[in-house]
Amino acid sequence: MERLPDLAPLALALAVGLLVGLERGWQARAAEAGTRVAGFRTFGLLGLAGGLAALLPQPLAVILVAGGVTLVVAGYVRASAEPHGRSATGALAGLITLGLGWLAASGRGVEALAVAAVMTLILASRGRLHELLRGISGAEMEAVARFAIVALVILPLMPDRSMGPLEAWNPRQLWLVVVFVLGLSFVGYALTRRLGPGKGLLVTAAVGALVSSGAVTAAYARRLREPEAPSAALAAGISLASAVMLARMLVLTGLLALGALPSLALVLLPALAVQVLLALRLVRSAGGTGTAGPVRLGNPLDFAPAFGLAALVAGLVLLSRWLLRQVGGLGIGAVLAVTGLADVDAAILVLSQLPADAVAPRTGGLLLAFAAIANTLWKTGIVLAIGGVRRGWPAAVPLVVTAVAIGGSAGLAALARPL
Repeated sequence: MERLPDLAPLALALAVGLLVGLERGWQARAAEAGTRVAGFRTFGLLGLAGGLAALLPQPLAVILVAGGVTLVVAGYVRASAEPHGRSATGALAGLITLGLGWLAASGRGVEALAVAAVMTLILASRGRLHELLRGISGAEMEAVARFAIVALVILPLMPDRSMGPLEAWNPRQLWLVVVFVLGLSFVGYALTRRLGPGKGLLVTAAVGALVSSGAVTAAYARRLREPEAPSAALAAGISLASAVMLARMLVLTGLLALGALPSLALVLLPALAVQVLLALRLVRSAGGTGTAGPVRLGNPLDFAPAFGLAALVAGLVLLSRWLLRQVGGLGIGAVLAVTGLADVDAAILVLSQLPADAVAPRTGGLLLAFAAIANTLWKTGIVLAIGGVRRGWPAAVPLVVTAVAIGGSAGLAALARPL
Protein backbone atom coordinates (compact mmCIF):
# COMPACT_ATOMS: atom_id res chain seq x y z
CA MET A 1 0.00 0.00 0.00
CA GLU A 2 2.89 2.37 0.69
CA ARG A 3 4.05 1.99 -2.93
CA LEU A 4 0.66 2.88 -4.44
CA PRO A 5 1.55 6.58 -4.86
CA ASP A 6 4.47 5.46 -7.04
CA LEU A 7 2.00 3.90 -9.45
CA ALA A 8 -0.05 7.09 -9.84
CA PRO A 9 2.04 8.45 -12.78
CA LEU A 10 1.55 5.18 -14.67
CA ALA A 11 -2.16 5.25 -13.87
CA LEU A 12 -2.41 8.73 -15.35
CA ALA A 13 -0.50 7.64 -18.45
CA LEU A 14 -2.88 4.71 -18.88
CA ALA A 15 -5.92 6.98 -18.36
CA VAL A 16 -4.67 9.31 -21.10
CA GLY A 17 -4.35 6.42 -23.53
CA LEU A 18 -7.72 4.94 -22.64
CA LEU A 19 -9.45 8.29 -23.08
CA VAL A 20 -8.14 8.65 -26.63
CA GLY A 21 -8.65 4.94 -27.27
CA LEU A 22 -12.29 5.18 -26.29
CA GLU A 23 -12.96 7.56 -29.17
CA ARG A 24 -10.74 5.63 -31.62
CA GLY A 25 -12.47 2.38 -30.75
CA TRP A 26 -15.88 3.97 -31.14
CA GLN A 27 -14.98 5.27 -34.60
CA ALA A 28 -13.91 1.77 -35.67
CA ARG A 29 -16.79 -0.06 -33.97
CA ALA A 30 -18.36 -1.11 -37.27
CA ALA A 31 -15.13 -2.52 -38.75
CA GLU A 32 -14.75 -6.29 -39.06
CA ALA A 33 -12.68 -8.13 -36.48
CA GLY A 34 -9.02 -8.22 -37.48
CA THR A 35 -9.23 -5.14 -39.70
CA ARG A 36 -8.88 -2.55 -36.94
CA VAL A 37 -5.33 -1.26 -36.61
CA ALA A 38 -5.65 0.41 -33.21
CA GLY A 39 -8.52 0.87 -30.81
CA PHE A 40 -9.34 1.10 -27.13
CA ARG A 41 -6.75 -1.38 -25.86
CA THR A 42 -3.95 -0.35 -28.23
CA PHE A 43 -4.20 3.34 -27.38
CA GLY A 44 -4.36 2.53 -23.68
CA LEU A 45 -1.14 0.53 -24.03
CA LEU A 46 0.48 3.33 -26.04
CA GLY A 47 -0.20 5.76 -23.21
CA LEU A 48 1.14 3.26 -20.71
CA ALA A 49 4.25 2.69 -22.85
CA GLY A 50 4.93 6.42 -22.86
CA GLY A 51 4.55 6.49 -19.08
CA LEU A 52 6.94 3.57 -18.63
CA ALA A 53 9.48 5.21 -20.93
CA ALA A 54 9.48 8.32 -18.75
CA LEU A 55 10.38 6.21 -15.68
CA LEU A 56 12.96 3.89 -17.26
CA PRO A 57 16.66 4.62 -17.77
CA GLN A 58 17.30 6.52 -20.98
CA PRO A 59 18.61 3.62 -23.13
CA LEU A 60 15.59 1.47 -22.28
CA ALA A 61 13.25 4.44 -22.78
CA VAL A 62 14.63 5.03 -26.28
CA ILE A 63 14.09 1.36 -27.18
CA LEU A 64 10.53 1.37 -25.84
CA VAL A 65 9.57 4.61 -27.60
CA ALA A 66 11.19 3.47 -30.85
CA GLY A 67 9.22 0.24 -30.67
CA GLY A 68 5.98 2.12 -30.10
CA VAL A 69 6.67 4.48 -33.01
CA THR A 70 7.51 1.52 -35.27
CA LEU A 71 4.22 -0.18 -34.46
CA VAL A 72 2.26 3.01 -35.12
CA VAL A 73 4.00 3.53 -38.48
CA ALA A 74 3.45 -0.10 -39.44
CA GLY A 75 -0.22 0.24 -38.63
CA TYR A 76 -0.45 3.35 -40.80
CA VAL A 77 1.25 1.57 -43.73
CA ARG A 78 -1.16 -1.35 -43.39
CA ALA A 79 -4.20 0.91 -43.22
CA SER A 80 -3.03 2.89 -46.25
CA ALA A 81 -3.14 -0.26 -48.36
CA GLU A 82 -6.89 -0.58 -47.79
CA PRO A 83 -9.49 1.35 -49.84
CA HIS A 84 -10.37 4.64 -48.13
CA GLY A 85 -7.64 3.96 -45.58
CA ARG A 86 -5.26 6.75 -46.47
CA SER A 87 -5.57 8.84 -43.35
CA ALA A 88 -2.73 9.83 -41.07
CA THR A 89 -5.11 10.80 -38.25
CA GLY A 90 -4.92 7.48 -36.40
CA ALA A 91 -1.12 7.28 -36.66
CA LEU A 92 -0.68 10.87 -35.51
CA ALA A 93 -3.10 10.29 -32.62
CA GLY A 94 -1.04 7.24 -31.62
CA LEU A 95 2.23 9.22 -31.60
CA ILE A 96 0.66 12.04 -29.58
CA THR A 97 -0.79 9.51 -27.11
CA LEU A 98 2.67 8.01 -26.65
CA GLY A 99 4.05 11.47 -25.89
CA LEU A 100 1.17 12.31 -23.55
CA GLY A 101 1.84 9.12 -21.59
CA TRP A 102 5.42 10.30 -21.13
CA LEU A 103 4.20 13.75 -20.09
CA ALA A 104 1.72 12.30 -17.57
CA ALA A 105 4.36 10.14 -15.91
CA SER A 106 6.80 13.06 -15.77
CA GLY A 107 4.70 14.92 -13.20
CA ARG A 108 2.51 16.90 -15.63
CA GLY A 109 -0.59 14.77 -15.48
CA VAL A 110 -3.05 17.69 -15.55
CA GLU A 111 -1.56 19.04 -18.79
CA ALA A 112 -1.50 15.57 -20.33
CA LEU A 113 -5.16 14.90 -19.48
CA ALA A 114 -6.18 18.34 -20.77
CA VAL A 115 -4.45 17.78 -24.12
CA ALA A 116 -5.94 14.28 -24.35
CA ALA A 117 -9.42 15.67 -23.72
CA VAL A 118 -9.01 18.32 -26.43
CA MET A 119 -7.61 15.76 -28.87
CA THR A 120 -10.51 13.41 -28.15
CA LEU A 121 -12.98 16.22 -28.85
CA ILE A 122 -11.28 17.04 -32.16
CA LEU A 123 -11.27 13.38 -33.20
CA ALA A 124 -14.91 12.92 -32.22
CA SER A 125 -15.91 16.04 -34.20
CA ARG A 126 -14.73 14.62 -37.51
CA GLY A 127 -18.14 14.72 -39.17
CA ARG A 128 -18.96 18.25 -38.02
CA LEU A 129 -15.54 19.56 -39.02
CA HIS A 130 -15.79 18.03 -42.50
CA GLU A 131 -19.25 19.50 -42.91
CA LEU A 132 -17.91 22.90 -41.86
CA LEU A 133 -15.09 22.67 -44.40
CA ARG A 134 -17.52 21.80 -47.18
CA GLY A 135 -19.49 24.96 -46.37
CA ILE A 136 -16.48 27.32 -46.50
CA SER A 137 -15.90 29.15 -49.76
CA GLY A 138 -12.49 29.97 -51.21
CA ALA A 139 -12.95 33.63 -50.31
CA GLU A 140 -13.72 32.76 -46.70
CA MET A 141 -10.69 30.47 -46.45
CA GLU A 142 -8.46 33.25 -47.76
CA ALA A 143 -10.07 35.64 -45.26
CA VAL A 144 -9.28 33.26 -42.39
CA ALA A 145 -5.64 33.02 -43.51
CA ARG A 146 -5.28 36.79 -43.81
CA PHE A 147 -6.93 37.35 -40.45
CA ALA A 148 -4.53 34.84 -38.85
CA ILE A 149 -1.59 36.89 -40.17
CA VAL A 150 -3.13 40.15 -38.95
CA ALA A 151 -4.01 38.84 -35.47
CA LEU A 152 -1.33 36.25 -34.72
CA VAL A 153 1.73 37.54 -36.59
CA ILE A 154 1.52 41.32 -36.97
CA LEU A 155 -0.26 42.21 -33.70
CA PRO A 156 2.39 40.70 -31.34
CA LEU A 157 5.15 42.49 -33.31
CA MET A 158 3.59 45.93 -32.87
CA PRO A 159 5.30 48.16 -30.24
CA ASP A 160 3.24 48.45 -27.07
CA ARG A 161 4.14 52.00 -26.06
CA SER A 162 2.89 55.53 -26.60
CA MET A 163 4.52 57.54 -29.37
CA GLY A 164 3.84 60.28 -31.90
CA PRO A 165 2.46 63.80 -31.27
CA LEU A 166 1.34 64.22 -27.67
CA GLU A 167 2.22 60.52 -27.29
CA ALA A 168 -1.29 59.84 -28.53
CA TRP A 169 -0.68 56.64 -30.47
CA ASN A 170 0.01 53.16 -29.21
CA PRO A 171 0.70 51.05 -32.35
CA ARG A 172 -0.42 47.77 -30.78
CA GLN A 173 -3.69 49.20 -29.52
CA LEU A 174 -4.39 50.85 -32.87
CA TRP A 175 -3.67 47.59 -34.70
CA LEU A 176 -6.03 45.91 -32.27
CA VAL A 177 -8.72 48.10 -33.86
CA VAL A 178 -7.95 46.46 -37.22
CA VAL A 179 -8.06 42.99 -35.63
CA PHE A 180 -11.39 43.66 -33.95
CA VAL A 181 -13.08 45.13 -37.02
CA LEU A 182 -11.86 42.36 -39.32
CA GLY A 183 -12.86 39.65 -36.85
CA LEU A 184 -16.32 41.03 -36.21
CA SER A 185 -16.91 41.66 -39.91
CA PHE A 186 -15.90 38.14 -40.84
CA VAL A 187 -18.10 36.56 -38.16
CA GLY A 188 -21.06 38.64 -39.29
CA TYR A 189 -20.34 37.85 -42.93
CA ALA A 190 -20.12 34.10 -42.29
CA LEU A 191 -23.31 34.08 -40.21
CA THR A 192 -25.12 36.09 -42.86
CA ARG A 193 -24.14 33.59 -45.55
CA ARG A 194 -25.42 30.67 -43.49
CA LEU A 195 -28.42 32.25 -41.79
CA GLY A 196 -29.17 35.11 -44.15
CA PRO A 197 -31.93 35.81 -46.64
CA GLY A 198 -33.49 32.35 -46.54
CA LYS A 199 -33.99 32.58 -42.79
CA GLY A 200 -36.10 35.72 -42.65
CA LEU A 201 -35.82 39.42 -42.03
CA LEU A 202 -35.14 39.27 -38.30
CA VAL A 203 -32.30 36.74 -38.47
CA THR A 204 -30.69 38.72 -41.30
CA ALA A 205 -31.04 41.93 -39.31
CA ALA A 206 -29.52 40.40 -36.17
CA VAL A 207 -26.48 38.82 -37.82
CA GLY A 208 -26.02 41.72 -40.22
CA ALA A 209 -25.93 44.16 -37.32
CA LEU A 210 -22.84 42.35 -36.02
CA VAL A 211 -21.08 43.90 -39.01
CA SER A 212 -23.02 47.15 -39.46
CA SER A 213 -26.39 48.09 -38.04
CA GLY A 214 -26.28 51.12 -40.34
CA ALA A 215 -26.02 48.90 -43.43
CA VAL A 216 -29.01 46.86 -42.27
CA THR A 217 -31.00 50.04 -41.54
CA ALA A 218 -30.25 51.50 -44.98
CA ALA A 219 -31.06 48.24 -46.79
CA TYR A 220 -34.37 47.76 -44.98
CA ALA A 221 -35.28 51.44 -45.44
CA ARG A 222 -34.89 50.99 -49.21
CA ARG A 223 -37.28 48.05 -49.14
CA LEU A 224 -39.83 50.15 -47.25
CA ARG A 225 -40.37 52.14 -50.45
CA GLU A 226 -41.62 49.02 -52.26
CA PRO A 227 -45.44 48.93 -52.36
CA GLU A 228 -45.67 45.22 -51.43
CA ALA A 229 -42.91 45.27 -48.83
CA PRO A 230 -43.72 43.84 -45.33
CA SER A 231 -43.36 47.21 -43.61
CA ALA A 232 -44.00 45.97 -40.06
CA ALA A 233 -41.46 43.16 -40.41
CA LEU A 234 -38.91 45.55 -41.91
CA ALA A 235 -39.49 47.99 -39.05
CA ALA A 236 -38.96 45.11 -36.60
CA GLY A 237 -35.69 44.25 -38.34
CA ILE A 238 -34.47 47.84 -38.10
CA SER A 239 -35.37 47.90 -34.41
CA LEU A 240 -33.64 44.58 -33.78
CA ALA A 241 -30.50 45.72 -35.61
CA SER A 242 -30.36 48.76 -33.36
CA ALA A 243 -30.76 46.53 -30.29
CA VAL A 244 -27.82 44.40 -31.46
CA MET A 245 -25.80 47.60 -31.84
CA LEU A 246 -26.50 48.50 -28.19
CA ALA A 247 -25.56 44.99 -27.05
CA ARG A 248 -22.37 45.14 -29.12
CA MET A 249 -21.49 48.46 -27.47
CA LEU A 250 -21.69 46.83 -24.05
CA VAL A 251 -19.50 43.90 -25.12
CA LEU A 252 -16.88 46.11 -26.76
CA THR A 253 -16.80 48.49 -23.81
CA GLY A 254 -16.28 45.54 -21.47
CA LEU A 255 -13.33 44.41 -23.60
CA LEU A 256 -11.63 47.77 -24.20
CA ALA A 257 -12.88 50.26 -21.58
CA LEU A 258 -13.99 48.15 -18.64
CA GLY A 259 -14.15 51.05 -16.21
CA ALA A 260 -16.88 52.73 -18.27
CA LEU A 261 -19.03 49.58 -18.49
CA PRO A 262 -21.04 49.87 -15.21
CA SER A 263 -22.40 53.35 -15.94
CA LEU A 264 -22.94 52.56 -19.63
CA ALA A 265 -24.81 49.36 -18.78
CA LEU A 266 -27.00 51.25 -16.30
CA VAL A 267 -28.04 53.58 -19.12
CA LEU A 268 -28.21 51.19 -22.09
CA LEU A 269 -29.85 48.11 -20.57
CA PRO A 270 -33.26 49.77 -20.05
CA ALA A 271 -33.13 51.16 -23.59
CA LEU A 272 -32.09 47.76 -24.92
CA ALA A 273 -35.10 46.17 -23.23
CA VAL A 274 -37.38 48.84 -24.71
CA GLN A 275 -35.91 48.27 -28.18
CA VAL A 276 -36.43 44.50 -28.02
CA LEU A 277 -40.01 44.86 -26.74
CA LEU A 278 -40.84 47.27 -29.56
CA ALA A 279 -39.35 44.85 -32.09
CA LEU A 280 -41.45 41.99 -30.69
CA ARG A 281 -44.56 44.15 -30.84
CA LEU A 282 -43.86 44.91 -34.50
CA VAL A 283 -43.34 41.21 -35.20
CA ARG A 284 -46.74 40.36 -33.71
CA SER A 285 -48.42 43.06 -35.75
CA ALA A 286 -46.69 41.81 -38.90
CA GLY A 287 -47.96 38.26 -38.46
CA GLY A 288 -44.65 36.94 -39.83
CA THR A 289 -41.06 37.96 -40.47
CA GLY A 290 -41.03 37.85 -44.25
CA THR A 291 -38.05 37.05 -46.43
CA ALA A 292 -35.00 39.23 -46.41
CA GLY A 293 -33.44 40.64 -49.52
CA PRO A 294 -29.70 41.00 -49.93
CA VAL A 295 -27.90 43.22 -47.43
CA ARG A 296 -24.52 44.48 -48.63
CA LEU A 297 -22.14 44.07 -45.70
CA GLY A 298 -18.87 44.33 -47.57
CA ASN A 299 -16.17 41.85 -48.48
CA PRO A 300 -14.42 40.14 -45.53
CA LEU A 301 -11.21 40.26 -47.58
CA ASP A 302 -11.37 44.04 -47.85
CA PHE A 303 -9.03 45.50 -45.25
CA ALA A 304 -9.73 49.09 -46.31
CA PRO A 305 -12.63 49.68 -43.83
CA ALA A 306 -10.55 48.32 -40.95
CA PHE A 307 -7.53 50.45 -41.87
CA GLY A 308 -9.84 53.42 -42.35
CA LEU A 309 -11.32 52.97 -38.88
CA ALA A 310 -7.83 52.66 -37.37
CA ALA A 311 -6.80 55.91 -39.08
CA LEU A 312 -10.00 57.59 -37.89
CA VAL A 313 -9.40 56.46 -34.32
CA ALA A 314 -5.77 57.65 -34.47
CA GLY A 315 -6.89 61.10 -35.63
CA LEU A 316 -9.66 61.36 -33.07
CA VAL A 317 -7.37 60.24 -30.24
CA LEU A 318 -4.90 62.96 -31.20
CA LEU A 319 -7.73 65.53 -31.33
CA SER A 320 -9.06 64.36 -27.95
CA ARG A 321 -5.65 64.66 -26.32
CA TRP A 322 -5.23 68.16 -27.73
CA LEU A 323 -8.67 69.18 -26.45
CA LEU A 324 -7.82 67.63 -23.10
CA ARG A 325 -4.87 69.98 -22.80
CA GLN A 326 -6.78 73.02 -24.06
CA VAL A 327 -10.20 72.77 -22.38
CA GLY A 328 -10.00 69.71 -20.13
CA GLY A 329 -12.44 66.86 -20.44
CA LEU A 330 -15.32 68.97 -21.78
CA GLY A 331 -14.26 68.63 -25.42
CA ILE A 332 -13.97 64.85 -25.27
CA GLY A 333 -17.73 64.45 -24.89
CA ALA A 334 -18.29 66.43 -28.09
CA VAL A 335 -15.71 64.31 -29.94
CA LEU A 336 -17.35 61.06 -28.80
CA ALA A 337 -20.84 62.29 -29.69
CA VAL A 338 -19.79 63.38 -33.19
CA THR A 339 -17.87 60.13 -33.67
CA GLY A 340 -20.94 58.17 -32.61
CA LEU A 341 -22.89 59.66 -35.52
CA ALA A 342 -20.85 57.55 -37.92
CA ASP A 343 -19.66 54.66 -35.76
CA VAL A 344 -20.25 53.93 -32.07
CA ASP A 345 -17.41 51.38 -32.15
CA ALA A 346 -15.00 54.19 -33.04
CA ALA A 347 -16.25 56.22 -30.05
CA ILE A 348 -15.50 53.31 -27.70
CA LEU A 349 -12.08 52.80 -29.27
CA VAL A 350 -11.25 56.50 -28.88
CA LEU A 351 -12.20 56.39 -25.19
CA SER A 352 -10.07 53.29 -24.67
CA GLN A 353 -7.00 55.06 -26.11
CA LEU A 354 -7.17 58.05 -23.74
CA PRO A 355 -5.05 58.23 -20.57
CA ALA A 356 -6.62 56.52 -17.58
CA ASP A 357 -7.03 59.83 -15.72
CA ALA A 358 -8.39 61.81 -18.70
CA VAL A 359 -12.02 60.89 -18.07
CA ALA A 360 -13.52 59.36 -14.94
CA PRO A 361 -14.82 55.83 -15.66
CA ARG A 362 -18.41 56.75 -14.78
CA THR A 363 -18.25 59.88 -16.93
CA GLY A 364 -16.81 57.85 -19.80
CA GLY A 365 -19.81 55.51 -19.73
CA LEU A 366 -22.25 58.43 -19.84
CA LEU A 367 -20.36 60.04 -22.72
CA LEU A 368 -20.61 56.80 -24.67
CA ALA A 369 -24.34 56.84 -24.02
CA PHE A 370 -24.55 60.18 -25.84
CA ALA A 371 -22.65 58.59 -28.73
CA ALA A 372 -25.36 55.90 -28.82
CA ILE A 373 -28.06 58.61 -28.88
CA ALA A 374 -26.33 60.39 -31.77
CA ASN A 375 -26.02 57.15 -33.75
CA THR A 376 -29.65 56.17 -33.11
CA LEU A 377 -30.94 59.58 -34.23
CA TRP A 378 -28.69 59.41 -37.30
CA LYS A 379 -30.26 56.08 -38.26
CA THR A 380 -33.68 57.63 -37.67
CA GLY A 381 -32.78 60.23 -40.29
CA ILE A 382 -31.61 57.47 -42.66
CA VAL A 383 -34.94 55.64 -42.33
CA LEU A 384 -37.00 58.78 -43.00
CA ALA A 385 -34.77 59.99 -45.84
CA ILE A 386 -34.54 56.68 -47.69
CA GLY A 387 -37.84 55.05 -46.76
CA GLY A 388 -39.92 58.21 -46.96
CA VAL A 389 -41.78 59.85 -44.11
CA ARG A 390 -45.09 58.03 -44.63
CA ARG A 391 -43.69 54.49 -44.88
CA GLY A 392 -40.57 55.11 -42.82
CA TRP A 393 -42.21 56.65 -39.76
CA PRO A 394 -43.37 53.31 -38.21
CA ALA A 395 -39.77 52.12 -38.39
CA ALA A 396 -38.39 55.42 -37.10
CA VAL A 397 -40.61 55.57 -34.00
CA PRO A 398 -38.83 52.71 -32.13
CA LEU A 399 -35.49 54.41 -32.80
CA VAL A 400 -36.74 57.73 -31.45
CA VAL A 401 -38.20 56.02 -28.38
CA THR A 402 -34.88 54.26 -27.78
CA ALA A 403 -32.93 57.51 -28.08
CA VAL A 404 -35.30 59.14 -25.58
CA ALA A 405 -34.92 56.15 -23.24
CA ILE A 406 -31.12 56.40 -23.38
CA GLY A 407 -31.26 60.14 -22.80
CA GLY A 408 -33.68 59.75 -19.89
CA SER A 409 -31.55 57.09 -18.20
CA ALA A 410 -28.39 59.15 -18.71
CA GLY A 411 -30.11 62.24 -17.30
CA LEU A 412 -31.33 60.38 -14.22
CA ALA A 413 -27.87 58.94 -13.68
CA ALA A 414 -26.31 62.41 -13.94
CA LEU A 415 -28.87 63.91 -11.56
CA ALA A 416 -28.38 61.14 -9.02
CA ARG A 417 -24.65 61.74 -9.04
CA PRO A 418 -23.50 64.88 -10.86
CA LEU A 419 -20.53 64.55 -13.21
